[in-house]
Amino acid sequence: MHRRRGISNLDGQIRQEDGPVSRDHLDVGHPGAHKARDRAGLHPSPGHDHHVGDAAPQGRFTLLFERLAIDVLKEATVLGATRILRISWDEAWHLMERAVKRGLRAKPKRVPALLGVDEKAISKWARYVTLVCDLDASTVEYVAEDRRMESLDSYFCSFSPAELEGIRAIAMDMWPPYISSTLRHLPGARDKIVFDPYHIMSYMNKAVDEVRKREHREYRARGDETLARSRYLWLYAQERMPHKHHERFEQLRAMNLKTGRAWAIKESLREFWKKPTREQALAHWKSWYRWATHSRLNPVIKTAKNIQQKLHNVLTYFVHHITNAVAEGLNSKIQTVKKAACGFRSFENFKTAIFFHCGGLRLYPVTHAIPG
Repeated sequence: MHRRRGISNLDGQIRQEDGPVSRDHLDVGHPGAHKARDRAGLHPSPGHDHHVGDAAPQGRFTLLFERLAIDVLKEATVLGATRILRISWDEAWHLMERAVKRGLRAKPKRVPALLGVDEKAISKWARYVTLVCDLDASTVEYVAEDRRMESLDSYFCSFSPAELEGIRAIAMDMWPPYISSTLRHLPGARDKIVFDPYHIMSYMNKAVDEVRKREHREYRARGDETLARSRYLWLYAQERMPHKHHERFEQLRAMNLKTGRAWAIKESLREFWKKPTREQALAHWKSWYRWATHSRLNPVIKTAKNIQQKLHNVLTYFVHHITNAVAEGLNSKIQTVKKAACGFRSFENFKTAIFFHCGGLRLYPVTHAIPG
């Protein structure tokens, strides 16, 4: 027992208190908190398994420490957080899991009006997760393993038909399992699905690159390296071409290459989404489609016909004016989290990290002085 010891209160100020040191009073944000935390026995002893408790008298961490740990885990890698907080890797993950479970319990059940559906690769061996995002709130609402029809079915099945009526539009890639799931579950889905412009343009970029590869093989067979090391030049949008590449790119365009024609067709398609009305966009499409299908460039023709088959849900963009840019932004953030963690031991750990960093959840525990 120690008497008259300085204890930090919730405002970070030192007060004098008679009685023993209690771990429930420690403010880990105070400069002297580490020493006090050591005296109170808050650090694990080697080989001892400590339970991560909910502010119980014998709990592993105080609620106030959990709040600090969540802030550190948001800004640092898990490994970095363990070094700052002087806790183990497993304890850091337990804190993240607890925070996510707390946030999911507190989150009210609702159906976002505008949804984005996307996929994220989680390994080099073609393993994916399905993400459903709230486009208004810029948050991940749902994570499922794989990218099958059943992966998205589970999200829709968590709501009643009346609740699903509240979904006004859903942006997605032209991935057949996602389309089938949405058509099966979402009322009026045919007019609510919007195929994302970014993904459509990615198909066109692949077509341009395929034309380049075929033409490069032809030139190389003649001993001509004109198209060598030019792959990424043809994937740039015209206004985003780096200045250092301008001269070479203009020289290539002046050579009347098949790749140059494919690039021009690709750039013309980008103008489609800039049209102010659906009618003007449709007129542009008809002109573009004739040009693409008469180009004698098989990859371009194949891509144009594929888009034509799904044109109805390309044109719905001009009704709902949504894209999957939010989902792509979250995808990029998830990639950063994945890279910082050097991979994940399991899908559940990956899912926890996604919700922790991108779920928009109320992660903090509630204390008597600080709300969650």
